[in-house]
Amino acid sequence: MSHPTPIKNVVLVHGAFADGSSWSKVIPYLQGKGLRVVSVQIPLTSFEDDTAATKRAVEAQDGPVILVGHSYGGVVITEVGCSDKVAGLVYIAAFAPDSGQNIVEISKPFPVPPGMSTLAPQADGFVLLTDEGVKENFAQDLTDAEKEILIAVQPMTAGAIFGAKVMKAAWHDKPTWYSVSSKDHMIAPEHEESMAKQMNATTIVLPSSHVPMLSHPKEVAELIEKATTLSK
Repeated sequence: MSHPTPIKNVVLVHGAFADGSSWSKVIPYLQGKGLRVVSVQIPLTSFEDDTAATKRAVEAQDGPVILVGHSYGGVVITEVGCSDKVAGLVYIAAFAPDSGQNIVEISKPFPVPPGMSTLAPQADGFVLLTDEGVKENFAQDLTDAEKEILIAVQPMTAGAIFGAKVMKAAWHDKPTWYSVSSKDHMIAPEHEESMAKQMNATTIVLPSSHVPMLSHPKEVAELIEKATTLSK
């Protein structure tokens, strides 16, 4: 799919234990560059619900889209990215499974990150990240005030999403970019590097926690902006 002019539409997909406000520092930068930005509020109730919400956002755009995913949002964009409207994929400390794979399977060869010990499963199958988990493993490089906001807005996440398998991995057919977080406590940095390499993604490495879009927003926004030009 050829796009002689830069892409003008950016759709952002948040991850588990977060909501669309996790992109709050990146959005103004991208808008300042003349880009139309949509931050999808995926419900985190099931993989099917999350991909459906993202598809609706993509299809509502008036032209080709750069689709961006953080953490579990990477699984969502890997599936939804097969849409003809998606011109490229950007992974921000995100999972990037291959066709027929899920998060659990692709994580097994790598060290168990510290954040896994601070999950709080609920009786109904949903999962929360404990306050300690947010402060020490999810966003350890943010200010105390920012951490408290993340705790306050954290949605319930369905545990089943971590076992959801991608039908077809879009990154085989679309150009990709990846931001690795070298101080990530939720996904092993070695795993992030491996996924970026597998996709042959244009890659940057940031000395960041799991939420580089909040701790290093300028660098993340610049990577997304670069993707809109489809320049590798």
